[in-house]
Amino acid sequence: MGNGRELQILHLYPELLNLYGDSGNILVLRKRLEWRHLGCTVHEVHMGERASLTGIDLVFIGGGSDREQRIVCDELQRQRSELAAFVEDGGVLLAVCGGYQLLGHSYLMGNEEVRGLSLVDLYTDRGSPRLIGNVMVESRIAPQPIVGYENHGGRTHLGARVEPLGRVLFGNGNDGKSGQEGCLYRNVVGTYVHGPLLPKNPGMADWLLSRALERRGDTGELEPLDDTEELAANETMRKRLL
Repeated sequence: MGNGRELQILHLYPELLNLYGDSGNILVLRKRLEWRHLGCTVHEVHMGERASLTGIDLVFIGGGSDREQRIVCDELQRQRSELAAFVEDGGVLLAVCGGYQLLGHSYLMGNEEVRGLSLVDLYTDRGSPRLIGNVMVESRIAPQPIVGYENHGGRTHLGARVEPLGRVLFGNGNDGKSGQEGCLYRNVVGTYVHGPLLPKNPGMADWLLSRALERRGDTGELEPLDDTEELAANETMRKRLL
């Protein structure tokens, strides 16, 4: 491609983790690179396959039902050390909803505590009622508020040194009480925002791509795109919520 700037994206278990169109996030990342004449290869990992992180720049984990989340968690436990090394080396990772919960030390499934991947210092318990509805978050990684949809029974609690993705302007976020949504750790983003997340939040997509390019030794600078339609969708949601 053009100037030789190419990213390798790893999409984990798309056949299981695609709640609320989460795979649309991969389409956004791919197109925003292609529109800039930058290279992009997406590697899908399916059940029974081992994820190779060699040469990978960005990892995506979507959301799924409790059953699907448990299956994926068991699969990823066997690859935890590689994922942890990727995270600590500054690898970019986006995890949504169930994928977000997997990042922590544990989460509850019914009354059973399931061991997570411990990639980020957080844990998830459960509460009632489910936290459902539109959500809007102010975050330092996006010039516009992050907007989308949340639907989770989990209550996620961050460790003292873990930064939230942002401050809830509308909706519930991590636990419905703290005013926090998601997590930021190194180049890891965890969030409950579905919808899918990135089509209405282009600034967030570009933050992920810039961090991935920087890790490759690139400047991380991205040519501006005409985001008129994307920003209109974002603004419509913001006006509706506020």
